[in-house]
Amino acid sequence: MTIVMTTVIMKSISKSKLKSQLLEFLRLVESEGEEIVVTDRGKPVVKISKYAQTPSTEELFGEMRGKVKYFEDLTTPTTEEWTQL
Repeated sequence: MTIVMTTVIMKSISKSKLKSQLLEFLRLVESEGEEIVVTDRGKPVVKISKYAQTPSTEELFGEMRGKVKYFEDLTTPTTEEWTQL
């Protein structure tokens, strides 16, 4: 006996098909990182993608701490401060 299995990675799927196979497609997105576009009457309406943790503000700008000069009052002239820089 020969069993042939093929895996087709779907990049887009209709709402009705997704409804019947949701868990399968969620597992595909999770394991493969593949994005899936859900369509309604042939038009894309939703994109499902693997969750990615976004870096915190501290992680993004932490290296700038102490290196950036800013002024509390943004409405006053800064001519004097610019000449000091």
